[in-house]
Amino acid sequence: MEQTWNDLLFAHWPVAPEILRPLVPSVLPLDTFDAQCWVAVTPFHMSGVRARWMPPLPGLSAFPELNVRTCVTYLGKPGVYFFSLDAGSRLAAWAARMTYHLPYFHARMSVSEHDGWIQYHSLRNSGAELSGRYRPTGPVQIRRRGTLEHWLTERYCLYTVVRNSVYRAEIHHEPWPLQDAEGEFSVNTLGIAAGIKLPEIQPLLHFARRLQVLVWPLKSA
Repeated sequence: MEQTWNDLLFAHWPVAPEILRPLVPSVLPLDTFDAQCWVAVTPFHMSGVRARWMPPLPGLSAFPELNVRTCVTYLGKPGVYFFSLDAGSRLAAWAARMTYHLPYFHARMSVSEHDGWIQYHSLRNSGAELSGRYRPTGPVQIRRRGTLEHWLTERYCLYTVVRNSVYRAEIHHEPWPLQDAEGEFSVNTLGIAAGIKLPEIQPLLHFARRLQVLVWPLKSA
């Protein structure tokens, strides 16, 4: 798959491993940085979504997406595990759930930009909701290996577990063009919906304006 991720925010919170361990399949080891796991809430919107060498399809090529994820590793390869993925396209959510066995949900979503702020809202039928705004505050920086920012974001595969078997999808893109960011959320119940009580602190915020991405098919890990 080819896709472009636009106006993406990483909002990261530290979470104790013992909180996440029951929520992630036991076959997947949790990753920690300085003994802490991290949970990300990641709003963005996608464009140019299509199977490689195929034209974009109506209803599948451009829509908002919102992820809740954490860091895992398997057989020494770092990746991410998703607690949920919301998509503004019902058809795209169904297709991704079927092909990648990921916990996709359809949600009513909107994204707009006003005075440099990205205004974002998502509401799932179950009531899980995110509403807020964010914007970059600094220049693009490629984060150095060994830093927390590099560890959190430079992960080039996703994992899912089907009937206790681990599957992996490889992801390719250039290093994240991260900018420091600021943001505020008037509503954020995505952690609670995943069974996670996020700490009541300001998250670590980073912004990426645009990133072109290739996603390979799911394969047994």
